[in-house]
Amino acid sequence: MAALHFVHVVYQFMLAAATPLVAQRPFWFVVVPLIVVLLPVICQRLLHCRRPNAGESRKHSSKPLLPSPTRRLPVIGHLHLVGDLPHVSLRDLATKHDRGGGLMLLQLGTVPNLVVSSPRAAQVVLSTYDHVFASRPTSKVFHNFLYGSSTIGFGAYGEHWRKVRKLVTTHLFAVKKVNSFCHARQEEVRLVMAKLKKAMATGMAVDMSETMNTFANDIMCCVVSGKFFREDGRNKTFRELIEMNSALYAGFSLENYFPRLLNSLGIFTRFVSRTVDKTHERWDEVLENIISDHERRSFNYGRGDRAGQEEGADFVDVMLSVQQEYGITRDHIKAVLMDMFDAGTVTSSLVLDLAMAELMRHPHIMTKQRHPESWEKAEEFMPDRFMDGGSAATIDLKGNDFQFIPFGAGRRMCPGMNFGLATVEIMLANLMYCFDWGLPAGMDKEDIDMTEVFGLTVHRKEKLMVVPKLPGTASYA
Repeated sequence: MAALHFVHVVYQFMLAAATPLVAQRPFWFVVVPLIVVLLPVICQRLLHCRRPNAGESRKHSSKPLLPSPTRRLPVIGHLHLVGDLPHVSLRDLATKHDRGGGLMLLQLGTVPNLVVSSPRAAQVVLSTYDHVFASRPTSKVFHNFLYGSSTIGFGAYGEHWRKVRKLVTTHLFAVKKVNSFCHARQEEVRLVMAKLKKAMATGMAVDMSETMNTFANDIMCCVVSGKFFREDGRNKTFRELIEMNSALYAGFSLENYFPRLLNSLGIFTRFVSRTVDKTHERWDEVLENIISDHERRSFNYGRGDRAGQEEGADFVDVMLSVQQEYGITRDHIKAVLMDMFDAGTVTSSLVLDLAMAELMRHPHIMTKQRHPESWEKAEEFMPDRFMDGGSAATIDLKGNDFQFIPFGAGRRMCPGMNFGLATVEIMLANLMYCFDWGLPAGMDKEDIDMTEVFGLTVHRKEKLMVVPKLPGTASYA
């Protein structure tokens, strides 16, 4: 059987390569032209197909089959069953077709996909057979964009991937290194608090979605390229580049579902590649300037390889200092830096945005009332369940309890967990401690739009507008 690509329920469907121009269009605007393109292929396959003999039929029918939806169409398979929110579609399909094992097989185009939807099955995939599912398919369209597919997020599992991940976990995201950036986090929080106090003084509403995105991006800029990132506007540049990456990754990808067809669609591939190449050129220029700046600074001060070991050394300093030890090239450093921005900015800002949105929809929680409920109400916002005495107080989020794996598990578990937790916790704690919160005039908590938009990460469609107030002045019903 063809290799099964494990589909993470949250964000790994439609991931390896993308077509931004069709990312926002209805699904059938992609499928109908696709069927027209594939008609010659369909006819050829029908002409060359053969009917299995009785022995083969009995042989195949005796094999146990994984549950799978029955409405499988020619060419596209089950693609028509996946809507604008793939994670929701996969959940609904798994609920309907699961036979108790937490596994479901979908045929998406020509590629079989294994959907894992239970803690027990997730443990088997991410722990017992982690080595089987740890790799990633190489994308022809994105190979150069990802510096030879050498990023941690998209790179194939192998010696190079293990080496780079060891570098990141040992030198960049170790607890000691994360703690060394505490002053940088405190300074960025101070700037946000000052902005919110100005808004509070005038009674103005604040775009919390934008504020949290800026905060997460600026922290990443600081730890990656140093404390002077604002002087040349690099923080704004990186925000633009991250948005461009998100658009590229999130689009519908023919390569994901019809990999053998890629060479037959030369015009289509060249068109997409031009967009990808232009984005890559912008990334490469910015990253090259940052690396060159760090090299000149180290040379001028005579620090050399010691720069990465100094107090407050940023990520670029560290990687340059261990470049020879780990045998990595300049492009490998750039690939890791791109990973840092892609993975470290959007995820933290979305968690903070969603947390504030849910708190505004459930204001009684901000009074620190506690109502422990059962774990089964998985889609309800009940943070108390994780507090002492709550139903999920003993649940470990570090990849050991497979009913809750926000950072993944196994070999592909997020290496930046410590960094992400530190970033989110300090900001959320200050938002709750320093202010009470209200909504703009004429807006009720029921008016907060929680509509989701699918992409590399799932985010809310609408911005969150809130009004900061003096502590103790808001009335939470």
